[in-house]
This record gives sequence, C-alpha cells and structure tokens, in this order.
Amino acid sequence: MIHLLKKLICLALCSLLCFAALVACGGEITQHSGGAGSAPAPAAPETPSTPPPDPPQPTAPPPETIPGTLTMEDGGVITFELYPNIAPQSVFNFVYLARDGFYDGLKFHRIMSGFMIQGGCPDGSGGGNPGYGIFGEFAANGFENNLNHERGVLSMARQGNPAFNSAGSQFFICHGDPTFLNGEYAAFGRVTSGLDVVDRIAETPSQQGSGAVDPAIMPVIRSITIDSDVVIPWPDKLDR
Repeated sequence: MIHLLKKLICLALCSLLCFAALVACGGEITQHSGGAGSAPAPAAPETPSTPPPDPPQPTAPPPETIPGTLTMEDGGVITFELYPNIAPQSVFNFVYLARDGFYDGLKFHRIMSGFMIQGGCPDGSGGGNPGYGIFGEFAANGFENNLNHERGVLSMARQGNPAFNSAGSQFFICHGDPTFLNGEYAAFGRVTSGLDVVDRIAETPSQQGSGAVDPAIMPVIRSITIDSDVVIPWPDKLDR
C-alpha cells in the first residue's frame, strides 16, 4: 500500500514538472497560420475609392477669344481663335474635347472644295459622336449668332432638320463662303493662319455631291491644342 502511494506521488510530481516546462517554453495551444482547419487570415482594410475631382470652375467671364492650333499629320498647321461670347456651348465643347485629346488622330472625312472640310468623327464614317449632343447655337434654334459662314470660319456639323441639338464632336471649316448656312449652323471660331493648309486639304479627291473621302486618303489630324490655360465651364451635355 505504501509502495503504491509513493508511485502515485511520483507520477503527480512528474506531471507538474512537465506542465511547468511547457509553460516556460511558451508552448500554449494555438492554431496554425495555414492549412485546413486554421483560422482565416484577417482581411486587409479596404482603401476607400477617391472620386475624381470636380472640374475647376471659372472665377471670371471667358475671354473674347481663345486661341488654338490644329496640326495635321503631314506637318501642316492651322491656327484659329474661338469666340465663347458668340457660341459658348460650342466653344466649351470644342475646348473640352481638344484638351481631352479626343481629336488626336481623327480625320477629315468629308471634303467639298469651295464649300467646306469636315472632321471630328471618331470612326471616320460621318455618323460618329462623343456620346452626347450640345445645344445648337443658331437662329433657327432660337439663339442669336452673328458670326457669318465665310472662308475660314469654324462651325459645328449636325444632323439635318429638325435635329437642332445633335452636334457633338464633328466640325467643319468653311473653304468658300457658304452664307446659306447662316442661322442654321453654329459658327464658333475662325482660322487666323494656315488657310493654305485648308486649301490643300480641300484638294483631296472626294465623291461628287456627298463629299465622302476614301478612308485610305483621308487627311489625318495629328492634334488639336488649346493655346491657353483659361478655365471655362464644361459643356452642357444633352442626351442623344
């Protein structure tokens, strides 16, 4: 009996010594960091998305003229000035698209010598647009616009009547004096130098009547830049 008691006391002492050693070595029971049955790693904190900044708002009325440059792929340069006091939405839209690089690489797809050269269609077909329209700033649409269509004037192309608010990105430069367009289309600027480049573009062969140009020979616009850091509003975009 005494022998059995001594044996039990020895076993108890051994257990206490083993537990003490385990604690001293930091051997607490934990889950592995990986593998089946392990606790999932905590998700990384989400970074809140930052909304794009609002466009800068003008603090003063726009200037009477805004200068710009149209550079052709062949090196030809046309400089122009825009008139926000005459056709504000047309100018705001043109500046907005030019600063965004929208026109870079587009082509003059419709050319009628003695009439006009037309470009700004994103797919070169004459039916493309930037996904919205703008208000047509001309008399037939209830807007006073006293800039006549004459050689060198820039104006917005649009669909036929009564789609007065269908202009988007397509524009034309008058090669002749198509004054019959007055009151029907939104003139918004004028060429200040480079009419010889306009003349050269106007010599591009095109279909009689429609002015359509073979895509292989469409004159390419390298870039249109606005040569001013003036802050103006974005255009009022209309649903098409």
